[in-house]
Amino acid sequence: MEHRIFEVDALPLLSGETLTGARIGYAVQGTLDADGTNAVLCPSFFGGDHTGYDWLTGPGRPLDTDRYCVITAGLFGNGVSSSPGNHPSGPGFPLITPQDNVAAQYRLLTEELGVRELALVTGWSMGAAHTYQWAVSHPEMVRRIAPVCGAPVTSEHNQVFLAGMAAALTADGGGERGKLAAGRLFAGWGTSHPFWARHGYRDLGFADREEYLTGFWEEFFLSGPATADLLAMVRTWECADVGATPGFGGSAEAALASVTAEAVLLPGAMDQCFAAADEERVARLLPRASLEVIPGDWGHLAGAGANAADRDFVGGALRRLLARRPATVRAGGA
Repeated sequence: MEHRIFEVDALPLLSGETLTGARIGYAVQGTLDADGTNAVLCPSFFGGDHTGYDWLTGPGRPLDTDRYCVITAGLFGNGVSSSPGNHPSGPGFPLITPQDNVAAQYRLLTEELGVRELALVTGWSMGAAHTYQWAVSHPEMVRRIAPVCGAPVTSEHNQVFLAGMAAALTADGGGERGKLAAGRLFAGWGTSHPFWARHGYRDLGFADREEYLTGFWEEFFLSGPATADLLAMVRTWECADVGATPGFGGSAEAALASVTAEAVLLPGAMDQCFAAADEERVARLLPRASLEVIPGDWGHLAGAGANAADRDFVGGALRRLLARRPATVRAGGA
């Protein structure tokens, strides 16, 4: 699927800096209705691009393009949207927060595409963090959210993982060996102990552990964005915190309490990156939320469509959420 590019001349950032010449890589599937209210937004994830949710999207699929206009927006740093590797600032590329990505995506939707309301925002991993941020930044526009295997605030445990990721990526000065090391590091966090104990990688067609490490995890990093771009996304992941949104005084609890969208939270039962127990607490803070824990041992990958059972679980939850009467959008929405 081909992507489009939306350009923003100057994007003010949460840090006080400005990203000039900003570009967002995005894709659109389906047709926006006349009043601009049948849009579904899917923010991309770490290392992902505009194709990352193709398993959910299409005629008759959970994100049904016969009914909805599905927009997949690439995060800054993914190598297609503005990133250190393709932006004139190069190594001086600024810190991008989820608030900044959402601000740019808001301009894409309202200025370029004519979207007035979002029937749903959903995303996996970093996409889930941006799903939460959308609900906080633009409650007047977002009617439903479904964050999958993610969180509104990057936890202390997750920060340890990200520190290891950054160390691996920079271990050889940003070369290929660093990417290989990062792949093997992520492999230990991506699923769960029971997955490894039963040799779950065989479900993906890999004969043994080494074949899985090289053919899945190392390949993910080798075929993805440049090291500098991945590091930029690590920084974005590190600073995810809805409480940092202006107006909430650093309180994630206050930010979450302000959300008006109907929410279904979809953590993975054995996710080592984003604990299901943390999402249980988030569900109690959101005014209109339910929790549906993805069962099984696929851990963080449970939300990525890696196996049929998890695809069915996530897809079913999205269908049910879209079938619900949505939350009322505040007057004066975009």
